Amino acid sequence: MPERVLTTRQINRAVLARQLLLERSPLAPERVVERVACLQTQYAPAGYVGMWSRTDGFRREHLTDALLSGRIVQGWAMRCTIHMLSARDYAPISEAVRMPRREWWRRSAKSRAELPMEPVADAVRGYLADGPLKQAEIQKRLVADGFDRDAWSGAQLWVDLVRVPPAGTWELPRAHVYGLAEQTVRTSAPSEPVARELLVTRYLRGFGPASVKDVALFCGWNLTVTRAVLAGISLRRFRDESGGELVDLPRAPLPDADTPAPVRFLGQWDAVLLVHARRGQILPEAYRSRVFAATMPQSVPTFLVDGQVAGTWRFDGGGVALDPFHELAPPVLRELAAEGERLAAFASAAAG
Repeated sequence: MPERVLTTRQINRAVLARQLLLERSPLAPERVVERVACLQTQYAPAGYVGMWSRTDGFRREHLTDALLSGRIVQGWAMRCTIHMLSARDYAPISEAVRMPRREWWRRSAKSRAELPMEPVADAVRGYLADGPLKQAEIQKRLVADGFDRDAWSGAQLWVDLVRVPPAGTWELPRAHVYGLAEQTVRTSAPSEPVARELLVTRYLRGFGPASVKDVALFCGWNLTVTRAVLAGISLRRFRDESGGELVDLPRAPLPDADTPAPVRFLGQWDAVLLVHARRGQILPEAYRSRVFAATMPQSVPTFLVDGQVAGTWRFDGGGVALDPFHELAPPVLRELAAEGERLAAFASAAAG
């Protein structure tokens, strides 16, 4: 039987549904980050905005409490980037991406190729044995002990470290305090094959249907490794409009192409806009340079209209100011204004 062809709009709605951007979820924050394959949070408050847009009745303290209690942790995960992960996902996902992250770091600068990282890792473990430290203090001690100044960026890939709250929360967004993950996360890592299967399952549940290349980009693996992992998972297969193969989990949501998509506000670096989710065209290619550019190292917050980025937004004087990329119809502007008022109220609400 020929494989079903999915239109770009069908893929768009599938990704939105799985990212909880068609309908907010009643799940607890730690279950939300599992459902959406983690939240990318180089800037901690962006995780709060992403959670607010995905969770019914969400308040800031819900995520802060999850971070303070250790139900959610922030650590380096896919693509050597800080993510919010559930405590039970941290160890397996770290194991699944550990070697590719190290290989990428070694290749990214010639001076790193022969840098001895095991002594660096041992030193950092020693510094943190008695508890968390600020990043500046860790770096100061590494230099004092004779290590290369670049050692810190690699240490994060040889030692499992987590941001230690309240640093890295809405109230204290500067995420500059680090501790050993083993002092916070009590779950142990499974074998690498099991960890890799979990990561692929999380990805397809949060971003599928996807091509093999999409999976590889998200996980940081090469295509050979990715195909080997996919071979061990029960999958269903589709084609995109250009004939490319897409893989997916059985019974994962596939909404109709005409499913309404409400306006949504996203924070910086939301993963639905990144290259591994490009097939859904949530970020139209014409606007990509206006969201991600070398001149904007933090990216910019965006809003969605009918399932696609239609402009940027910012907090302004207790409200939300919009910068549309194109003309918007009056009903859409009213919907955005109402959602913006709710977001402003969320941002200004007193904790508790």
